Amino acid sequence: MTNAPIKYPNISELLKHETGILSKGPVGVVLLEDDVEVISTILHTCDAGFAHVIVIGVEALLPSEQIAPNVSYIVHDMMSEHALVSVMNPIIEAATGQWCYYCYNSEYLFHPFSETRNVAELLAFNTEERRNTILTYVIDLYAGDLEKTPNAVDLKDAYLDRNGYYALARYQEPDGYLERQLDIFGGLRWRFEQFVPYERRRIDRVALFRAKPKLQLRADHSFNDPEYNTYSCPWHHNLTAAICSFRTAKALCHIPGSAKEIDTFIWKNAVPFEWRAQQLMDLGMIEPGQWF
Repeated sequence: MTNAPIKYPNISELLKHETGILSKGPVGVVLLEDDVEVISTILHTCDAGFAHVIVIGVEALLPSEQIAPNVSYIVHDMMSEHALVSVMNPIIEAATGQWCYYCYNSEYLFHPFSETRNVAELLAFNTEERRNTILTYVIDLYAGDLEKTPNAVDLKDAYLDRNGYYALARYQEPDGYLERQLDIFGGLRWRFEQFVPYERRRIDRVALFRAKPKLQLRADHSFNDPEYNTYSCPWHHNLTAAICSFRTAKALCHIPGSAKEIDTFIWKNAVPFEWRAQQLMDLGMIEPGQWF
């Protein structure tokens, strides 16, 4: 398809003109912060098996051609204050009852067995497990040669950290330690923590969830419903997924303070990323739970 897409100012206008697009899920949302790997992110999200994909960003970043029939576009500056909650919470309200997913450009979803099973199958199983969420870990990707790719994004020469991840029980005043909630750390945000504000160092994100009335996403990627922030149900472990992301590497190469201090992200625990969910399972980064 080569026709120019219609770009709407908000979710209400989109639903007014493209009626019924949220009547069937799951729904994917791609948030555009810059022009890096926009098309590959959208196509990866479409190929994952989402029934509809909503792409949000300033008009200059939105594709000028309709790259897939199940993709819609909303104009919004994702670098503005409170951008995440201001676009996602209206979508959550409009998509009540549907499974939703969100990521940024240059981020790619992988779940157990994603080479042979799509995201709709994943979510159908999770629904049978009586779970309304799937915890995702944001696994940092980075280019092997920063001289060749100064923005650290290279899909053909991508690396990740094979270890160096850890979890802490989540603590919140005045409740103390929260049941079945963890703060996960690791990757570039851990290795270069001196350049990352503490509140942005976590790599856990509940990016796959079922929308329901009064559900609100918060700026730190958590929800106002405590059960939505848990890693598993009380009776057994649940499956997890990963978002393989160049986002942190891009930021570290862009921020003046870190950019002049970092000449490579490669270290002894760097391994080439194979773009396979099986590699992530082998490394223990995602697990299938009871899904065989």
